[in-house]
Amino acid sequence: MSVKLNISRQVARVTIDRPERLNAIDVTAAERLAAIWDEIEDNKEIRCVVLTGTGEKAFSAGADLKDSAGPSGLDYWRNKIEKQFRDLSMRSTLSVPVIARVNGLALGGGFEMVLGCDIVIASDTAFFALPEAKVGRVPLDGGMVTLPRILPRNIALGMMLTGRHFSAADMASYGLVNSVVPMAQLDSETDRWVADIISCAPLSCRTIKSVARGTSNLSIHEAYAAPNEILMAALSSEDAEEGVRAFREKRPPVWRGK
Repeated sequence: MSVKLNISRQVARVTIDRPERLNAIDVTAAERLAAIWDEIEDNKEIRCVVLTGTGEKAFSAGADLKDSAGPSGLDYWRNKIEKQFRDLSMRSTLSVPVIARVNGLALGGGFEMVLGCDIVIASDTAFFALPEAKVGRVPLDGGMVTLPRILPRNIALGMMLTGRHFSAADMASYGLVNSVVPMAQLDSETDRWVADIISCAPLSCRTIKSVARGTSNLSIHEAYAAPNEILMAALSSEDAEEGVRAFREKRPPVWRGK
């Protein structure tokens, strides 16, 4: 199978499994990923997602240019635009936190998937690039609109207009990567972030992600004036009461997601 999904202890691990193609995305992998995000979105037991690629060479090299029916083809993009981008890079309805475990090259659409994640943990051998202009294409899957909102404008444009590779340390210095570790420590570092997320209230995490992403393009005043039903739902939840009670009783909270 081109993409693997493993769900255990409220954590979904999504692995792009095409190491012979540097985990590049063909039409089969693209359809599988879209179905996986749908499944994760519908499963309210999942508390955290880890996205990665098989092996140590690549997270994902982006679109498989040898697959004319896949992300390198015009018909694919017509269909994708009509379906309003169901995959991770532009999906706005996925409320569960997603960690990118970047184990090597994250190029083109692979990098755009990273941009769709909430936390990025990278090996010190990882490199990031949007090289579409080098092959007469453009970063359609979120790169052009998302990257300048995360990185300084000139850095983002510099990446897209040159196709240059940037190291994990570079991306950390620009604020995109949360942690850079040797490859041998990538799993343990990722697991620490997962454990920290799981230790927090699930409704709090979902609310934080929803508000942060949903108001990112608004002014401060517009953001504060946005509908606050989701905030009140979190504050009046059973978990909100349990968190305070556990703090007072000096014990770990027992979250119910209610």
